[in-house]
Amino acid sequence: MSDSIGPTRIMRLEAGAARAALAVLRRLGPVRASNLGGALCRAFGPMLPVSRVADANLRLAMPELDRVARRRIVRGVWENLGRTIGEFPHIAGLRKDTPSGPGWEIVGEDILLAQAARGGPAIFASGHIGNWEVLPPAVAHFGIRFSSMYRAAANPLVDAMVRDLRDQAMGTDIPLFAKGARGARSALAHVARGGYLGLLVDQKMNDGIEARFFGLPAMTAPALAAIALRYRAPVIPGHVERIGPARFRLVCEPPLTLPDTGDRHRDQATLTQAMNDMLERWIRERPESWLWLHRRWPKTLKPPA
Repeated sequence: MSDSIGPTRIMRLEAGAARAALAVLRRLGPVRASNLGGALCRAFGPMLPVSRVADANLRLAMPELDRVARRRIVRGVWENLGRTIGEFPHIAGLRKDTPSGPGWEIVGEDILLAQAARGGPAIFASGHIGNWEVLPPAVAHFGIRFSSMYRAAANPLVDAMVRDLRDQAMGTDIPLFAKGARGARSALAHVARGGYLGLLVDQKMNDGIEARFFGLPAMTAPALAAIALRYRAPVIPGHVERIGPARFRLVCEPPLTLPDTGDRHRDQATLTQAMNDMLERWIRERPESWLWLHRRWPKTLKPPA
């Protein structure tokens, strides 16, 4: 009889471990769960090989930083990621304008109220900044429930848990579109029907279009620009700032100008660049709040020694 563990059993073990971790985080409450996740990731994350990717990205994008500053930012990146994980099972319980402790506030509320009055379609654009999981339920507070593109977890049992938590935070079952050609077609049809769509547009896409990001060439997904221009859907940029354990500020900005020169490719490039410029501005304000762990730039670009 073989002693090997089959893939189905491995998936069940992983799912069991995930359920146990979620149960612990729930019992801790949002503040202690945030603090625990932040402390663990800040202590151990910088030791992982992927931290070298973050350091290389920082040397490329912000060459003015010295080694001490880069190490501080990388530790902050891991702390923010750990806090985001710790806070995830508590997102559904966060409330607007709580006087202190867990909750969220907003800058640019009038932008969301105006969009809610106008109706869809519309696209909400952001990146992996602060706790990005707070963005959909916070916007939903204003009656704007947007669907999202997402990368499914490799383990379908774990993926189902993640989707359940997101549905709980939204207060209803919202369609999510898996990344890929099929998901892209579904997202396009959703917007065509007047739906709302949320996109995180800060990751590298090898078959995207080249735009500048921190002054460097960066392959960028064109989906946001293509969909927005096709349906003349407003693109509302926003991001979540962390202002304490399980406490956040949602910052919404006015819709981006949609170019209309008659040259589709040129207009897509212009709108894509505008979004990259906005992301860069947010990241420069709080560099430790962005997930520098992605390989964002081509491997051919070598950071200064």
